[in-house]
Amino acid sequence: MILRLLIKLTHITIVLSFLSSCNKTKDIKAAVVSARKEASDIGISVLNKGGSAFDAMIATDLALTVCFPNAGNISGGGFLVYRTASGEVGSLDYREKAPLSAYEKMYLDVNGDVIPEKSTLGGLAVGVPGTVAGLVEIHSKFGTLPWEDLVKPAIDLATNGYIVTEKQERSLKSKKDDFIKINGKKTFYAQDFKAGDTVKNIALAETLKRISKYGAKGFYQGPVAEALVKRVREAGGIITHEDLIKYKPVWREPLNFRYKNLNIYSMGPPSSGGICLGQILKMIEPYNINQYDHNSEKAIQLIVEAERRSYSDRSKYLGDPDFNKISYNQLISHNYLNNRMKSFTFDLASESKDIKAGKIASKESEETTHYSILDKEGNAVAVTTTLNGSYGSKVFVEDGGYFLNNEMDDFSIKPGFANMFGLIGSEINSIKAEKRMLSSMTPTIILKDNKLYMILGTPGGSTIITSVLQTILNVYEFGMDIQSAINAPRFHHQWLPEKIEFENGVFDELSMKKLQDKGYDVKQEYNRVIGRVDAILVSKSGIITTGADPRGDDRASHIYY
Repeated sequence: MILRLLIKLTHITIVLSFLSSCNKTKDIKAAVVSARKEASDIGISVLNKGGSAFDAMIATDLALTVCFPNAGNISGGGFLVYRTASGEVGSLDYREKAPLSAYEKMYLDVNGDVIPEKSTLGGLAVGVPGTVAGLVEIHSKFGTLPWEDLVKPAIDLATNGYIVTEKQERSLKSKKDDFIKINGKKTFYAQDFKAGDTVKNIALAETLKRISKYGAKGFYQGPVAEALVKRVREAGGIITHEDLIKYKPVWREPLNFRYKNLNIYSMGPPSSGGICLGQILKMIEPYNINQYDHNSEKAIQLIVEAERRSYSDRSKYLGDPDFNKISYNQLISHNYLNNRMKSFTFDLASESKDIKAGKIASKESEETTHYSILDKEGNAVAVTTTLNGSYGSKVFVEDGGYFLNNEMDDFSIKPGFANMFGLIGSEINSIKAEKRMLSSMTPTIILKDNKLYMILGTPGGSTIITSVLQTILNVYEFGMDIQSAINAPRFHHQWLPEKIEFENGVFDELSMKKLQDKGYDVKQEYNRVIGRVDAILVSKSGIITTGADPRGDDRASHIYY
């Protein structure tokens, strides 16, 4: 009880500090929340110039490429979920694809064993990038300001430099050996950048100038493409010019489901985020989770058991919808999910070895970044974009000033073999040429009583889904404001491995002991930081508040009335 009171007091202190730093949150009429202040400020500057949320998205995304190189990118991919002021809802899939020369057993040796690091480090780990094509496609459909005006802030940021934070210094230092291993001692980010240093990336500025002048062709053709293909080949990869030229993003219907009086739009396959989020929420819905204290033993149990069953389904049924028939409606139906929970009891933990994917009728990162945008007209944008691992494959294009992704590891490189996030895959997510790999990214927009309610998402590899889930529950079921909901400690379970991961030092030891006694695999050494949620909340009366995750350097920028 005392611990719970201390947590609540801490939340109140944080919120009061946050509110005072943002002037009067009730006066906010537009907001950008992203992984870096520089990127959020650039997004807001675009809105101030009369741009829309979609214009701000493009500028914010490119700014993150400059100042957040471990995940911001022009050489990865992502997903957009949007809702316009008029109520139109949609999504864009600009996820990376397997190269034309890719094949199912490309990461296995002659004995059929997985070759360590082949799918995570170096040129063979690189998927065909989708980011630039995606941004150009969005501008073509929704852009209101000239393309060049949206790229210029990122060019200026790369030219003039960004300031290294303490967290960024630790991040760069932790991967320095890999940078040198893959790119040599003289590679740009092998320099010992310290907190407070200014990083000027002139090579990236030149790359962005070509993208500014020529759009998608500035990246997928010409000198930038030449440098990319050359570097991938040098690092042992297989991407060709044909791969780059053939890449196209895809407009898809977002996944839509209800939870009580919430109408939730999230990303469908090739992201698993929307389906898993929908499954977990629907599995816990009959139990009225708000009858239990926040992060109490029973609340944790209920969420973990729903996660266990959903991640099991994820392994068997989810992949690229252009290559597989996916039974969306059955997977999130009440009857199916109620049956999935019939074996659940508060008395004892389920065992993952006993939880298989459910039976349906069918004919057949960790290092990511998210940003949320709301403009003055009411257009809402949720975007999650990634290189997959931190700094992706660690392959750096020196002439271009950017890292390349390692998204190929998100395929099931061998059925039953875990990827870098511990996720187990099956045949549906096997490697095939031009196929999109399965993702956990969960950009989400929520309506309440038919009005815009929440825009949110997070990085975190397999923990993305569970971080978004808990943030929604924290606000809707446990009555937290958006910043407190984001600050609140999180936990994660994903079917396999069996363990439950908690954030450090914030959970009641007695509750954890009770979970252990019921057979849950809970240990102190599993504890870690989980997710970095950036979100916008709109109250019933139209008051806008923002939440930027203190686990990173994330910041919200605003326009006030």
